[in-house]
Amino acid sequence: MSIRVGVFGYGNLGRGVLLALRACEDLETVAVFTRRDPATVDPVISGVPVYHADRVVEFVGRIDVMILCGGSATDLPVQTPALAEHFHVVDSFDTHARIPEHYDRVDAAARAAGKVGIISVGWDPGLFSLNRLYAGAVLPDGRDYTFWGKGVSQGHSDAIRRVKGVLDGKQYTIPVEAALDAVRSGEEPTLTTREKHLRECFVVAKEGADLAAIEQEIKSMPNYFADYDTTVHFITKEELARNHSGIPHGGFVIRSGRTGLNGENRHLIEYRLKLDSNPEFTASVLVAYARAAYRLAADGAVGCKTVLDVPPALLSPMSPEELRKALL
Repeated sequence: MSIRVGVFGYGNLGRGVLLALRACEDLETVAVFTRRDPATVDPVISGVPVYHADRVVEFVGRIDVMILCGGSATDLPVQTPALAEHFHVVDSFDTHARIPEHYDRVDAAARAAGKVGIISVGWDPGLFSLNRLYAGAVLPDGRDYTFWGKGVSQGHSDAIRRVKGVLDGKQYTIPVEAALDAVRSGEEPTLTTREKHLRECFVVAKEGADLAAIEQEIKSMPNYFADYDTTVHFITKEELARNHSGIPHGGFVIRSGRTGLNGENRHLIEYRLKLDSNPEFTASVLVAYARAAYRLAADGAVGCKTVLDVPPALLSPMSPEELRKALL
């Protein structure tokens, strides 16, 4: 029996989810839901029906898990708890500082409805979170370091596009090489947020927009840019299309630790991702956790979960017996 999946929102991430679902024999795409006119949406996988978001409740009982593909700035804080009242849900909420409050809202809605909601699924938060947990548990005497990029951040780019006067934009997160080298050397430096990353924004402004106001709002935006050295470039839409059409990303999670009577033995754990397409990779993680959400619900679980709460075996289409034989 296939797990029936709905896709709520159809941008770059929603497109990636459809592609990821196509690769999974145990998951079936039921429908895409959009706030746009459905007639204007042409899904990357032909034959997938598209409906207006207002009709989503008509699919209660016809969809097992809803994958939410909206932005973290304003979409998911509202959409995830609302849809958790009707479906098991999975989202990619990535505003780290606000995850606890998002968790509480989704947990309340999901528990009241007897549903499972898995939030903050992706690669960071997500897979990087798991690696920080594993490495810290194995090397308790040590320090964690996370570097993102160089690459396009979907959440930060979405935040830019929501600034008044902005027509379009892309944001690149760039590790500071000196900081990365210091961590890999085993020095265990103390690094501020500003010392670890740069943020570079390429913005297409609307005609007549106040460029100084746009730049100031971007640079002062809490949780996104305020704590970083940020550069804002104003370019044309043609330049954006020509030079910034891709959505690459990646990063590193590093744990520098010590063992021995006096910490004489040093160890470095490094996990790296290098992604040609940030949204397609994030979508692939979301789809794996949609499978896990369905299995958790089948075992009687309710409420909100994060990647830290989900047994890894639930992500795989393989049975426990197959996993023990192939991977252990």
